[in-house]
Formats: sequence, structure tokens, C-alpha cells
Amino acid sequence: MRLAYLADNLFDAHLVKHALEDAGLPVFVFGESLMGGMGELPLFGVLRVCVPDSAWEQAEAIIADLALGSAAVGEDDAHWDDDGAIVPI
Repeated sequence: MRLAYLADNLFDAHLVKHALEDAGLPVFVFGESLMGGMGELPLFGVLRVCVPDSAWEQAEAIIADLALGSAAVGEDDAHWDDDGAIVPI
């Protein structure tokens, strides 16, 4: 599993998710249930849009075309280890 997009808000996370699903890619949004955990305080860095390793290159190209800003994660920034945790490369 690879981190394709680190979203600042739920709207961007779902925009990316739906764009990738429209292209036929399997997509997972992690951290969505944590959004209300701090009440009115905003949480940053918890919404992660992830795709399988085999779909990462295609997902990267689709996300780049969305022009959402600088929240996209590059290939050298992070990946998932076998335990499901994000680790820097």
C-alpha cells in the first residue's frame, strides 16, 4: 500500500478518492474517522489517500492532473511497511 495523497481536508481526500475510482483504481481513505476526535480543533496530516503499490504510478499521474496544491506525496516521501505503518524512505 502506498500513500498517494496526504489531504488537508475531507473534501480534497474524497475528490482524489473519486477521481482514482473513476479511473478504475482501488482506493482507501485512512484517518477519516479521526476527524471529529478533537472536536472543533482541526487535525492535519491524518487524512491519507492510499492505493496498492501496483497502482501508484497511475494514481500519481491522475492526482497531478487534479492540481489540488502541494499536498501530493512524491515517490520518495513515504511508503507503507508490512505492518501497515507509513515510514519515510
